[in-house]
Amino acid sequence: MERILIAELKNKLEQEVTIQGSVNVVRNQGKVAFFDFRDRTGIVQGVIFGKPELLESVKVLSPESTVTVVGTVHARQEKMINPNVQNGDIELEITAVTILSLAEALPFDLDADLNIDTLLDYRPLTLRRKHEKAIFKIQSEIVAAYGAFMRREGFTEFQAPKLVGGDAEGGAEVFKVDYFNDHKAYLATSPQLYKQIMVGVYERVFTFATAFRAEKSATTRHLSEYTSLDAEIGFIEDHTDIMRIETALMRYLAEHLHNTTPTELAVLGMEIPKLGDKDTPLFPHMKLREAQQLIKEKTGKDKTNEPDLEPEDERWLCEYAHNELSSDFIFITHYPVSKRPFYTYEDEDDLGFTKSFDLLFRGVEITTGGQRVHDVQTLQEKMRAKKLNPENFEFYLQIFKNGMPPHGGWGMGLERLTAKFCGVQNVKEATLFPRDINRIDTLLTKNTEHAD
Repeated sequence: MERILIAELKNKLEQEVTIQGSVNVVRNQGKVAFFDFRDRTGIVQGVIFGKPELLESVKVLSPESTVTVVGTVHARQEKMINPNVQNGDIELEITAVTILSLAEALPFDLDADLNIDTLLDYRPLTLRRKHEKAIFKIQSEIVAAYGAFMRREGFTEFQAPKLVGGDAEGGAEVFKVDYFNDHKAYLATSPQLYKQIMVGVYERVFTFATAFRAEKSATTRHLSEYTSLDAEIGFIEDHTDIMRIETALMRYLAEHLHNTTPTELAVLGMEIPKLGDKDTPLFPHMKLREAQQLIKEKTGKDKTNEPDLEPEDERWLCEYAHNELSSDFIFITHYPVSKRPFYTYEDEDDLGFTKSFDLLFRGVEITTGGQRVHDVQTLQEKMRAKKLNPENFEFYLQIFKNGMPPHGGWGMGLERLTAKFCGVQNVKEATLFPRDINRIDTLLTKNTEHAD
């Protein structure tokens, strides 16, 4: 008999069906046994009564065992209807069970409140929890919506290399690869140089890039390996063109999640974020120095000479935007030249500061972006100012020697974005299989202290 998915059972009243899935719950009461069965589409209750041999054969069934079940779909009596659960108005009268795989006893209750180490040390099991399934269903829809929006707006997807000959950021936190004879190679910290090259080909490009950072820390905000949602756009006037496109993207993404994952958002107790004035094409935005002045005026903390925002500043600005500006997103622009990579465009009208931005969302920076330098001589000068040798970037510089439009873009961490939509505090909870200095699947040491 053809397999029927659990979500389709309501259309099969008083019919015999075959379902396949996992045992979610077992309630064996002697002469009667109740089961909740789970497949990719949902859950249904099944019952066995008046069948002693069948009852005896299923006594070995344990939660998470996989089975094939044959039975007849019945409507529940009115007094037995549970409107608060999926399929709460139907029941499967079981006539046969084939055990496909018996599950051992789990080392914990799937519904228990688990600490972060248990969640990750037993990741193959904890991913079956309702909470984790909701997180990664939402993450899946974020990826789907991102690609759909970018293609709608005329962007071409490309695949960036993960092994690179030079670090785009000019930083020290890179993974070195000893393979290419006498040449140095690294795991890519960003697809930045390649997406700029691709602007010279397609004008508008995006990629789902794997990025690596060899950070000597294990905080709730950082990962050694993450997915970067990157975009680059040609023929812009300035950085605000990029910000307008990203504002439209976030509004599209929020609407998509509202339509596709209402059940998962409810499981997590989360709402769609505030999106500001929808008649305004930009989320609330202010320069870094303006943001720091506002913090000083409202809190008394003077950080007006700091080159960057601290985590507590990002949280405060997001709370301010939420309460005062009806937006859970806020752009902070014009970071100092000293704090941005060599390819970042300096504002001619605000020397020392760049046409760059961070997008903050629910207390955390989720995007870094801005306008890029497109003049080859200026680019080489900025490389030297950052103690970088232009000769090491000759491959990249080819495109700038042969005509490049004004352009810019962003890089956005998928895991951070997921964490903020899902309301989890540790980015590792929004990462399927997180890596940091202390962990590759399981902890590398049992004496690790976790930073905030």
